Amino acid sequence: MKVDKSLKLFFLSISLVLLISGCVSVPTGENIAAYSIGGKTYYPLISLCDLRHIPMQYEPLLRTVYLSSNNKSVNLRVGDSLILVNDNIMHLNSPVDVYQGTIVVPRQFKEEVFDVLFKPAAAALRRRGAGRIKLARVVIDAGHGGNDPGAIGRSGLREKDINLDIAKRLSSLLKEEGVQTALTRSTDRFIPLSSRVSIANRSGADLFISVHSNAARSRSLSGFEVYYVAPSVSDAKRAALTARSASLNLKDAAFASSSQDLRTIVWDMIYANSRAESIALSHSLCRIMDSCIDANILGVKNARFQVLKGIRMPGILIEVGFVSNLNEERLLRTAAYRQKLAEGIVEGLRDYSQDMALVEESRR
Repeated sequence: MKVDKSLKLFFLSISLVLLISGCVSVPTGENIAAYSIGGKTYYPLISLCDLRHIPMQYEPLLRTVYLSSNNKSVNLRVGDSLILVNDNIMHLNSPVDVYQGTIVVPRQFKEEVFDVLFKPAAAALRRRGAGRIKLARVVIDAGHGGNDPGAIGRSGLREKDINLDIAKRLSSLLKEEGVQTALTRSTDRFIPLSSRVSIANRSGADLFISVHSNAARSRSLSGFEVYYVAPSVSDAKRAALTARSASLNLKDAAFASSSQDLRTIVWDMIYANSRAESIALSHSLCRIMDSCIDANILGVKNARFQVLKGIRMPGILIEVGFVSNLNEERLLRTAAYRQKLAEGIVEGLRDYSQDMALVEESRR
């Protein structure tokens, strides 16, 4: 949110924290509970079915569950590791179980069976995109550039090229939605982190999105993840520094202009609210991406990235995939997959902006 929305930011941040506190620890992109049973991650089956609108029938005598949709079917029985997927036998590494009175399924079932068979149809995704994105301006930061290539894949694919291409696609899609965009770089050139922060802070934007691609020593690692500024970054210290150099531009708040202490307090509130909104945005993106791309959703994380520490608005850093993973490097090389990533980010922004509008409306 822009700072000219005055002290409502503080109350909005409280609402946001309450809104998201129940799902911050869930390591998936979907807003559902996760349980640890015997060291294994399990999910409530009824919650999965509700998310995808999949009919679920339970036969108590046989302790068997039947799922079916669009000529796809799954039969599974409580206490058993064998399931039927489209009449073919599959063995799970952990059995279906009951926890706190509800049937739960292991992570393997969710990722290898449920998410594969019961992805939302394209028509459903189009219906989801019917609402307007309630944002005025977004800053899009393509990570690295120029003499800084970022991560480099085995085939020579450079992170800086992936980031810039996705950033441009994202900018184009947002403009089609009526959202103004500002790119920290639109060509292959090096931009210092401090300059990226300055561009963002001068823009008057609602959000900051930094696009990156990941890499790891282990080539088996893959997936999509989103970062927000770490709680260990002191809002009070940032507020004290910002209050000395930046104006608040708050409507009907002339009281703040004459007091360093008051300006610091207001900036502290703004930074606290920005982190809360950044977390909400991160979860929206992961939730939407879980149904848009065939990739691991590694979830929401926090870090002390310089660009996130310096901006004065809600902001996130997205790692779209691992160029060190041969399969994801192959996907990230294609225009079709980059477009799919950009479209998923737009839908995540739509989901987030509409949720924030509801929260703000509830405070009036």
